[in-house]
Amino acid sequence: MSPAKIKMRQVVDWRAALWAGVISGLVFLVINMLLTHFYIGSAWVSVRLVASVILGASALPPPASFDLGIFLVALAVHLPLSVAFASIIAIILHRWGLLVGIAGGAVFGLALYLINFYTLTFFFPWFFPMRSWIMAVSHILFGACAGGIYESLEVERFEPVEANA
Repeated sequence: MSPAKIKMRQVVDWRAALWAGVISGLVFLVINMLLTHFYIGSAWVSVRLVASVILGASALPPPASFDLGIFLVALAVHLPLSVAFASIIAIILHRWGLLVGIAGGAVFGLALYLINFYTLTFFFPWFFPMRSWIMAVSHILFGACAGGIYESLEVERFEPVEANA
């Protein structure tokens, strides 16, 4: 008789997912602010856009300058969403390694861009004018960073899978 084979499955490293979300969310914010500054003229446009999810369109009128309250609301919206999206990336891609994490994360980021700017505009019509390559690139980079950072930080753990009787 041969010993019974135990099947194992890899589990998600939630600590790595949390850090991937925080780090890639901050990278997204900085890249988005830099690109917005160079091509639109104010880095704070994208921050105000994120804050408008909670504050409404009242957060958007010019001047698009720094406002501590709006910045804090934007962080309160952006960072939890970044952690949630990085966790989804981790759930989907955690079995395949760094390259798939980066490439799959980039595809996920593109999907987020399409959802944010082509469907959520029904609820937030002021997002419509912000559809641009800047937003697409920053979402793709977010996903790629989240997938890559998760895979880099992940401690691989396995748990037994119950056999069907």
